[in-house]
Amino acid sequence: MKFTCSININKPKLEVVKHFEDPEALKQSQKGFQSIEHLSGNKGEAGAKSKLIYKKFDLIETIIHNKLPDEFYAKYEHKSMVNTMRSKFTLLNENETKLTTEIEYTMFKGFVVKLMAKFFPGMFKKQVNKWLTRFKKYTENQ
Repeated sequence: MKFTCSININKPKLEVVKHFEDPEALKQSQKGFQSIEHLSGNKGEAGAKSKLIYKKFDLIETIIHNKLPDEFYAKYEHKSMVNTMRSKFTLLNENETKLTTEIEYTMFKGFVVKLMAKFFPGMFKKQVNKWLTRFKKYTENQ
């Protein structure tokens, strides 16, 4: 399953990227996010692994490439699924940036998750849009 979501943020590109890299923005935009723990590799570089710790689950992030301030691409592994996310930052004008995320779920594990992906794929996109909206609100209020 693959989909794209985007949102325009009323802040300069470099400021949006600064917040994108800040774990505090994750706390504000993704419900249940608690912290990030660096596991291996050079922090912020291709191949680096981190554990994203949420109240109810953990994700392992592996950076595929980091070309910020333009693009960030990583793989996220959970016991029930694996996906990649490519985040692109496009300067629309001096004070507006478009954030586009391309999500591709490459593996679903478990009966319930497979059913959800097959019969309710819009639910995944809806969640990403919710995160983007919260990120926009947080970033614009900083």
